[in-house]
Amino acid sequence: MPPPGASSLSHPASIPLSNRSLNHLADLIHAHRHQQRSHWRRLSPGRQALLALAHLRNGDTFTRLAAGFGVSVATALRAQGRDIIRTTIDDFLFPRAQRYPRSEYSAEGCYLHTHDHDALNRMLLDPLGPGGDRRFQPAVYDHTTDTTLSPPIRTAPTDAVLIFDGVFLLRPELIHRWDLRITVSTALDKTVDRAVIRQRHVSSRADVERRWRERYIPSQQLYLATARPTDHADIIVHNDDPQQPTWETRTHDHTRFGIEAER
Repeated sequence: MPPPGASSLSHPASIPLSNRSLNHLADLIHAHRHQQRSHWRRLSPGRQALLALAHLRNGDTFTRLAAGFGVSVATALRAQGRDIIRTTIDDFLFPRAQRYPRSEYSAEGCYLHTHDHDALNRMLLDPLGPGGDRRFQPAVYDHTTDTTLSPPIRTAPTDAVLIFDGVFLLRPELIHRWDLRITVSTALDKTVDRAVIRQRHVSSRADVERRWRERYIPSQQLYLATARPTDHADIIVHNDDPQQPTWETRTHDHTRFGIEAER
């Protein structure tokens, strides 16, 4: 009897493999999960087997595999046995007292004084980069409590993949740090409406709109004008309609070590 998820499987590509091969690999994955007492359920053993064979036999990219299987790129990578380090620029903010040297609504202050790039490089990007010792810290700040952090140092496996997201990541100070650069493009006015929905339980609509229109949107405009992120992105996701995003791919000559996704 095939393990759960091993029957009636399909993938949007022509893959020359037999049901016997698929079921055998699914059996091995099922047994390995049982041995490891894994509670990972994002993909069934059968679908994980199909994803692995789609990658090995058909050469599908992880981005295409993730879209085809309805999972994140991180999940697609984990299904191939890759260790994923997942963190964000919000884990490398300056404390609140340092973030507003000009004013709470300063667009230039938002762009220039919000993120601690020295700590980001020292604690995360340098250790995980070429020649690094792979001993890293995934965060230095907790924005919910406005406190600095010093989590235990972790050692990354040699084949680990860093997926890092946030704002202003294709600026000159960081542009060279990423293997794959993904930017999400949305009409700026739409970001205001989405922010109002996200923060409706903690801030009034008037407060959110003021913060966005006086600080965040002008800082994005400054970033777009000076860093020109779409000129450097490998993938641009057009997200005006979150239910039907579209994307375009581009080719650039760069080699580093991370996957960067701008929000």
